[in-house]
Amino acid sequence: MIKTQLCALLGIRHPIVQGGMAWVSTWELVVAVSEAGALGILGAGNAPPDWVLAQVAQIKAKTSRPFGVNVPMFSAYVAEIFDICVRERVPVVTTGAGSPGAHIPALKRGGVFVMPVVASVALARRLERAGADALVAEGSESGGHIGDVHTLPLVPQVVDAVKIPVVAAGGIADGRGLVAALALGAVGVQMGTRFICASECAVHVNYKEMIVKAGDRSTIETGHSLGHPVRALRSPMTHKFEEMEQAGLTEAQLIEFGTGKLRLATVDGNVNEGSFMAGQSAGLVNDIVPAATLVERIVSEAEALLKQMQQFIAPEDAGR
Repeated sequence: MIKTQLCALLGIRHPIVQGGMAWVSTWELVVAVSEAGALGILGAGNAPPDWVLAQVAQIKAKTSRPFGVNVPMFSAYVAEIFDICVRERVPVVTTGAGSPGAHIPALKRGGVFVMPVVASVALARRLERAGADALVAEGSESGGHIGDVHTLPLVPQVVDAVKIPVVAAGGIADGRGLVAALALGAVGVQMGTRFICASECAVHVNYKEMIVKAGDRSTIETGHSLGHPVRALRSPMTHKFEEMEQAGLTEAQLIEFGTGKLRLATVDGNVNEGSFMAGQSAGLVNDIVPAATLVERIVSEAEALLKQMQQFIAPEDAGR
């Protein structure tokens, strides 16, 4: 069994974190992942406090294992969601799309383990100074809102820049990705796209099937003109958005067009109008299996690879 510092810090069996995805990682998936020995994370997205509170209640009722809540800093309810996390004794909070620095002291006083997602060394350093317990260094291969540095160069630079533990994310979907992350100095991995295709994930089956059918060039980045690009599977919706950007439509027009498109994908499975956010690791996803099977498969693959890689270390006198 692979044990890292992350396992001890979070009270989990395996150094695997499920990404907190809005409209995707609801209580059903969170419970399944946490019960499998990894860390399930609820995607709060821009949902109202009542919804988040109800989801947290469901999770706590169905598992005693550690779990987390992801809060994007663009949410209209950031302060209220953080208050819920403290009041409900949520073990772990992850954040994205901005800096949670001003909120970290209150979260830590409430006993919450704070693990922000970062896409740059500068933000990693700033959040370490603000008191973050760990970081998720997420490369631009990931799905949803992304930065502009890829996983392979980003993770070791963040590891070198801070003293707190670092989790690797972006483009990871199997045991090979876990081994690579450990080699880069990370203490574990965060995966989002791979967990969309867990049986317990409540998204529409069309979403899962699109990921299973995806190849290496099946995703596209849009939204660069808005200053916050998004990676999603290529679809009629992304094609239209790309055309609108190239035509120079205003920010307001682009935002109006994009609003609600994720829900059309996750809930309705609308392949023409929905935004099916997914990372480049979609090309590595070939089936839909229970979360426990997925976690066990990843760990077993990683263990086997670590043993096999010993063959590359030759005795010092070999070949003399």
